[in-house]
Amino acid sequence: MSGLRELLRGIGVFEGRLPVFDLADLPAAPHELFTRWLLQAVKEGVREPHAMTLSTIGLDGLPSARVLICKDVTAEGWRFAADAGGRKGRELAASPAAALTFYWPAQARQVRVRGTVEPASAAESAADFLARSPSARAEALLGRQSSPLADPAVREREAAAAADRIAADPGLVAPGWTLYTLLPGQVEFWQGDTRRAHTRVEYRRAAGGWERGSLWP
Repeated sequence: MSGLRELLRGIGVFEGRLPVFDLADLPAAPHELFTRWLLQAVKEGVREPHAMTLSTIGLDGLPSARVLICKDVTAEGWRFAADAGGRKGRELAASPAAALTFYWPAQARQVRVRGTVEPASAAESAADFLARSPSARAEALLGRQSSPLADPAVREREAAAAADRIAADPGLVAPGWTLYTLLPGQVEFWQGDTRRAHTRVEYRRAAGGWERGSLWP
């Protein structure tokens, strides 16, 4: 175990040329700054910059987290999708609050979003489902996510059957598929620094708009 500890301590972080976080050019709303950072990550070739960690409150009261894809970001909030009958959907139904974490290590940038979650309309959810690839729709159509799997061969057979259903009916929508919006109450932007003089800016929702300020590293 001591060897692993030393290995982990020896891995470099915050290396190379990192972006500058200009505090004199902060937009009024956090989604605007997030979009700016995201587009820069895309431009610089960051792999899967739209991947994020969704943290929810488990049905046992403990934290529950997983990585999934951000579908859109607007002034209203951050959007993602899941099966309402799956673990994420059940947790959000019981406790409609969540946090999102984006991390782009090549840029030493992190964005944290906290707030409440609301489901979109059935029409919006269906449109999101139909925008997925045929294989992704077939997988979601199974509706068995997080259930125990005794035999991988069973999954293969059911996935093939679901793919056949999609091919026969391209407009088929998984009944539990839901598009969600996280309505932010707090958004933090974190820029790493090689000297550990990290820059942190927090937006907090206030009456009539957003308040923002710097945080200690």
